[in-house]
Amino acid sequence: QVQLVESGGGSVQAGGSLTLSCVIYGDMYKSYCLGWFRRPPGKQREGVATIYTSGGGAGTTYYSDSVKGRFTISQDKDKNTLYLQMNDLKPEDTGSYYCTAAPDPPSGPYCTGGWWGVGTQVTVSS
Repeated sequence: QVQLVESGGGSVQAGGSLTLSCVIYGDMYKSYCLGWFRRPPGKQREGVATIYTSGGGAGTTYYSDSVKGRFTISQDKDKNTLYLQMNDLKPEDTGSYYCTAAPDPPSGPYCTGGWWGVGTQVTVSS
């Protein structure tokens, strides 16, 4: 069993930065990928970033076009923690952010098909 607990959300002004953390409890060796999703207010959940943790592409990252160049996904294996460094934040980055982990290769570029955290809120004001 795997449990994911996010933290680091908050309120910032446009142009500011936040770093989200996701502590992963359980059998981390079972993960194939880790990732971040977000749900903007009134919209569907969308993929933000992925990092592959096993297989031939281990260490490879993927970002949505809307965050590429501003956000960085990383992991600290010793701390069993996933991070999302968010710079130059924009009001459209506002939403609930969720970390994910999956035991098998996902069907698309984002890490789905496994476990989800409960989310942390990010609010960016203009």
